[in-house]
Amino acid sequence: QLVQSGGGLVQPGGSLRLSCAASDGFRLQTYEIGWFRLAPGQEREGIACMLQVEWRTDYEDSVKGRFTISRDNAKNTVYLQMDALTPDDTGIYLCAAGWTPAPAACSLRKERYTYWGRGTQVTVSS
Repeated sequence: QLVQSGGGLVQPGGSLRLSCAASDGFRLQTYEIGWFRLAPGQEREGIACMLQVEWRTDYEDSVKGRFTISRDNAKNTVYLQMDALTPDDTGIYLCAAGWTPAPAACSLRKERYTYWGRGTQVTVSS
């Protein structure tokens, strides 16, 4: 239901934009969205999230000021714009969607999310 695209190889300091498109009948605008990173030898880590209400966002400290989560409801797609990439950003990136009644804030915890994309590889290397 969530189809990802946009990964690849980029040099340090470069940028990438990841996309996560929902299939017909799955309206992303009604869901909380999270982006997660699975780095080699590490656990899945929440790096960005966005509420469906007021589009409130949150970011993991290491990506604040460099990554931006956004959504285009008309395209039923969410994005993760990644700038000033470093080798530490290397990993598999996964988008996720979940629903919680009346959330006060979005969550970077994977337990919050029900639907997951298959992931896309991002490699930052010179």
